Amino acid sequence: MRRINLAKWLLMAAVIFAYWRGYTFFDSTHGEIAVEYAMTCAICLVFLGKQMIKSHYLNLKMKKVDKLSGRAFEKYLRIQFRHLGYRVKLTESSHDYGADLVVKKRGEKIVVQAKRYEKNVGIAAVQEAVGSIAYYDADRAMVVTNSGFTQSARNLARQNDVELWGRYDIQEKFKIRE
Repeated sequence: MRRINLAKWLLMAAVIFAYWRGYTFFDSTHGEIAVEYAMTCAICLVFLGKQMIKSHYLNLKMKKVDKLSGRAFEKYLRIQFRHLGYRVKLTESSHDYGADLVVKKRGEKIVVQAKRYEKNVGIAAVQEAVGSIAYYDADRAMVVTNSGFTQSARNLARQNDVELWGRYDIQEKFKIRE
């Protein structure tokens, strides 16, 4: 949303600049130059905005990760998994059938249930992840959290070959500082 607003402001600034410089859209040469300039600036801004967001998420400390909303945590994981070389698809925010991300690497498809919690993640998250394997035709499932897991969640994950990444796992894999 913010990138779109910035792009609109930049486009408006380019039009004002073109008008101030004496370019009019009735003079095709100068009008075309102004439009090309505005479009180039808008494209650059969108690209730079994406790079800034990516850089921001890649450099977050755990204290900031702990304060993300659930959806922001999913977007954070999307960028982190991409950085690790995965192709990543973020699922719909509602009706996700138990998976928040679908990641692929080396021909393997993995569904990921993301939980940004203040307490340990329970058995329900593992059940959701297991249930999403068939829906997304995945090879396996994973639950990723900024917290830890209950013993029941660890037991069920072990029985269903669900990989669990807790707080210390993501710190190690994503190279996050506390």
